[in-house]
Amino acid sequence: MISQGINLIHMVSNAGLMVQFVLFLLLFFSVSSWAIIIMKYQYVRRAFNESAAFNDFFWKRRNLSDAFKKAKELDHSPIARVFRIGYVELKKLNPSVDAKTGQSSDLSIHMNSAGTANVSRALRRAINTEMSRMTQMVPFLATTGNTAPFIGLFGTVWGIMNSFHSIGLRGSANLAVVAPGISEALVATAAGLLAAIPAVIAFNYFMQKIRVIESELQSFSADFLNIIERDILRANGGGK
Repeated sequence: MISQGINLIHMVSNAGLMVQFVLFLLLFFSVSSWAIIIMKYQYVRRAFNESAAFNDFFWKRRNLSDAFKKAKELDHSPIARVFRIGYVELKKLNPSVDAKTGQSSDLSIHMNSAGTANVSRALRRAINTEMSRMTQMVPFLATTGNTAPFIGLFGTVWGIMNSFHSIGLRGSANLAVVAPGISEALVATAAGLLAAIPAVIAFNYFMQKIRVIESELQSFSADFLNIIERDILRANGGGK
């Protein structure tokens, strides 16, 4: 293992300037991708855990004021943040809710359809903001997965071109002359694949998780609006 590592370092150090530039570029892509993978994995895990906790609390208590207090404690939950924005918009339309704490003995709603439309627009904007936050930096993984193999292939082609150029200058084409240059060039292709494969896997994983969170946000937004509309009917004597 030690000799293999030394040989790899030797091949990189003896490679041409263009191949070395390609390898350093791929190293940048790889390090950046792994940093994004680690950060997004932690972010997505917290988002799932806290959103599950908020959903459980919301449907058990069924009290918007208590849910608002709980949502302020869950900073990493997209659903909690969307609820806070919707609740604040609802608070503007309902003076019975305290302006600072969001507490009320009962959220009696006396609004018309225009009021619920304002809340609906606020929820849509909040969902769009959350989706932008969730997908932030994830496209870089797709870029790495799509471009790193081609960058590595470019380094390989360039290295092989230099190898054949050296063969032409030396006038010899035996294996001892050809093999070192070609092996150094192929390191670029291997580096491109090493950078691309984890990035593609992580991109697909995060996009699947993000789609799940988006679906949960849409469902929660629809349920929240249904609760508001039922309270309007109850306040107007249209429901029991």
